[in-house]
Amino acid sequence: MDLSDAYANAAHIEGAADYPPRWSAAAEVFRAEMQAAGRLRSLSYGEGERQALDLFLPEGTPRGLVVFVHGGYWLKFDRSVWSHLAAGPLAQGWAVAMPSYDLCPEVRISEITRQIATAVTVAAGEVAGPLRLTGHSAGGHLVARMLAPGLLPAPVAERIAGVVPISPLSDLAPLMQTDMNAGLKLDAAEAEAESPIHQPAPQVPVTVWVGGDERPVFLDQARWLGEAWSGGDCDVVIDPGLHHFNVIDGLAEVSSPLCRAVTGD
Repeated sequence: MDLSDAYANAAHIEGAADYPPRWSAAAEVFRAEMQAAGRLRSLSYGEGERQALDLFLPEGTPRGLVVFVHGGYWLKFDRSVWSHLAAGPLAQGWAVAMPSYDLCPEVRISEITRQIATAVTVAAGEVAGPLRLTGHSAGGHLVARMLAPGLLPAPVAERIAGVVPISPLSDLAPLMQTDMNAGLKLDAAEAEAESPIHQPAPQVPVTVWVGGDERPVFLDQARWLGEAWSGGDCDVVIDPGLHHFNVIDGLAEVSSPLCRAVTGD
């Protein structure tokens, strides 16, 4: 069965082509403001050009660190497209780290997972206090993977206070039946090893967030993760009326339910 259309978000969102330039424009303005205020630092966490992160700092001493990992099916985008989404947690006093990472097909998804683990570790070394992880789509997969036993150093893992995977890919096996797999190069072994549904239920609070108007497979993916992790502290929130491209907008709004879920407020 070909599942390419089932996982094709843009084809089913009105005005989908307008979203990436809109995100980039908002991010550029926000980055310029933060740079002018001396509240933006860029750090390398590895040897590759894309192995770098932006660290946005709040006014005053940070309450802790939020890490946001972007999506794009592990095939596109970088941290510079999403800077404006740091606004909500920053206004609540949290520092925000946003990493880029190498993309498929140059690397495999398993390598991207290791890169994000390194990025989280480096960012955690820059900001004291609790860690809260969130990410969208493929980024939701990646932050869920950070809860796998032994993936993060114990002193870092012990600081995680909450994780919010937004519209995550939690079972990668269906992606082998899409045309995207020409770039992802998933096989059965990697799909199983990289699927959060096969991890033990974590003992930190997890809120799986998904838009009510998303493609049915993304509602399924969210539900599957909630079911797999039902032995821990895991809830699934369906945000009504939102699709895959606007479900993340609440991160930029300090009082939104999504932002409050990410920061634990």
